Amino acid sequence: MTEPRPEDPPRAAPHGDPPALAGPAAATGWALPQRLSPKVLLIDPVRMLPSLLLPLVGVLFVGGFSARSYAYAAVGVLAAVVFSTVRWATFTYRIVGDRLETKRSLISRSVRTIPLERIRGVDVSTPPMHRLLGLTILKIDTGASGSEEEEAKLAGVSLQEAERLKALLLRRTAEPAAEGVLVPEPGPKERAIIGVPRKWLLYGPLSGAYLLTPFAFVGGAIGLTLQWGDDLGLSQDDALSAGEWLWGHPSLLFGVAALLVLAMPFAGGLMYAVFNWDFVLKRRDGYLVAERGLINRRSVSLESTRVRGYEIVDGLAERWAGVVRVWAIVTGLGDSETRGQLLPDVPRTVAFQVTGDAIGPYRAELRPHPPVARRRRLFRAVFPWLVLAVVSVAGLGLAGGVLWWVLVVLALILAGAGVPLGLDRYASLGHGYDGARVAVRSGSLRRAQAVVERRAVVGWRMRQTWFQRRAGVLTLIAGVGAGKGGYSAVDVAEVQGVEFAAEVTPEWLAPFLERGE
Repeated sequence: MTEPRPEDPPRAAPHGDPPALAGPAAATGWALPQRLSPKVLLIDPVRMLPSLLLPLVGVLFVGGFSARSYAYAAVGVLAAVVFSTVRWATFTYRIVGDRLETKRSLISRSVRTIPLERIRGVDVSTPPMHRLLGLTILKIDTGASGSEEEEAKLAGVSLQEAERLKALLLRRTAEPAAEGVLVPEPGPKERAIIGVPRKWLLYGPLSGAYLLTPFAFVGGAIGLTLQWGDDLGLSQDDALSAGEWLWGHPSLLFGVAALLVLAMPFAGGLMYAVFNWDFVLKRRDGYLVAERGLINRRSVSLESTRVRGYEIVDGLAERWAGVVRVWAIVTGLGDSETRGQLLPDVPRTVAFQVTGDAIGPYRAELRPHPPVARRRRLFRAVFPWLVLAVVSVAGLGLAGGVLWWVLVVLALILAGAGVPLGLDRYASLGHGYDGARVAVRSGSLRRAQAVVERRAVVGWRMRQTWFQRRAGVLTLIAGVGAGKGGYSAVDVAEVQGVEFAAEVTPEWLAPFLERGE
């Protein structure tokens, strides 16, 4: 009887619960290659239909809806099914020792290896079709970049397989079970931090990004019409004629614009609710897990030991309503603007309670910036519009006309509005240190307060423009190996900036300050 050689990898097993490893496979640490669920063969052809729709319709039109044209269309659909089947059959994944391997073998073999220690998070989402079939999409974030080319994506595993892989990939200490083969720990420990009530979804229209939803839909429809106009029998002349007709009917054009503006809060609120439905933040075995979504349910896991702080953001409308949004500042997290979200729009007091519980509280008042910072903000908010008003008055005196009157009035209104805006921008400035965490805040239309742990500060940078030198202020940037890489205290006094850096990291700056004295 011939003994199997240890170097021979085992054959691929059907999708499902991975069989227990035994014999030579376990001795060498080989894990059996796994395939995606066969149910994805019901999803991939359907997802390819939008890209095939126009070619198929074109074939039917050109063929005059004859039997041959229907045969060609059927061949196209069959080709999509065959292509999806080949992609499924040639893709495998497995965990070998301390790494994850994905392999695609069609004409050439492509193997991607990801060390488990480089995994920064796991994103689990369930689009509608996947949810109907009991499948999920599991995306692995290595922190290398925000692009998918640097990450692994398993677009069709069962719920049980996703939980098994998530437990394996997110283990902070990978202890070998059978000669290097990892096994998941039994049952994760879970504690809910907050479940966002559905009534708070009414804050959605306050978020500026969602308010542009109607215009985004109209812009997308126009773009698709221009792109597929030839296939739909529309030429560029038809588009120009339609544009000239609308321009010749300004009342209709104004009515459409008014409808879009009126639809902004409703469409924005609807999209906000779809993306943030049943938002839940919880702690599970050393990870912060955020789950949200109505149509596409999404779960993002962030390792707590890599969270270095948080950023609290609000706009003007959100500030008036007393609500904020929160993002985590995490080391090595790609695409942190979406994956690092800890809270949607919630009341400010709730946000500070949740961040204090999940990450850690900030226990100090923000320090004000010098009065010259207020003068700089008022100047920049008012002076440009005063210049425009002067130019408009000059144009009115030289040429006259209604347009110059409109510009004069508009410039004066904006200059007047610049006064409260400049004062609000100054009131938003601040920085502080409570002995454990550093905080900086700036902005008005989008005000952001970043709170980072002192241990996360890896350096300081002092930047000073020519105008700042004349005013005696500077921008102090705390270098952080997480999030955006640096967070700025804008327009602090020169002495104030040096003293603040020396207070946070005295061991770095004390020798230089003594030498300067």
